[in-house]
Amino acid sequence: MEIRRLGKGDEERLREIRLRALEDAPSAFASTLDRERAFGPEVWAERVAGKDSAVFLAEDGGRPVGTATGFVSELPGTVHLVGMWVDPAARGSGAADHLIATVLEWARERGAREVELWVTVPNDRARALYTRHGFSPTGERQPLPSDPAVLEDRFTLALAAPETADSAER
Repeated sequence: MEIRRLGKGDEERLREIRLRALEDAPSAFASTLDRERAFGPEVWAERVAGKDSAVFLAEDGGRPVGTATGFVSELPGTVHLVGMWVDPAARGSGAADHLIATVLEWARERGAREVELWVTVPNDRARALYTRHGFSPTGERQPLPSDPAVLEDRFTLALAAPETADSAER
């Protein structure tokens, strides 16, 4: 299992896996398959080249099996984890764990103090995954933008402050 950050030249790869995710789990995302199918190449290029975001791809033998994105939130010191998806055939392989760990590391490198995400109420498997990684529900709930009949909960994870030379000497 390899996790790599997508960049210029990976636009079609991102489009392909994102559309697979939306087709597989339409009620897990704030967007829709029809909406994103209509996106032009410039949208996919912007997504892989964002200066305040990073799209990560899990590959197994060169085959894309999962994706997750981190982006700097409007909330100071916060990174938002979005677009998390693993192909059903790769679930249980550790791909989700590797993707989350990679986004958390990316967040730490940016000096984030917290990572937040939204997960739909009926998605027990995702809720268990995030809880296993230390995320906790905040009690905030909202309708899923792509389907207001589905509710989603906000989860957060406080990141440890990076160790400095001063703190290492104590």
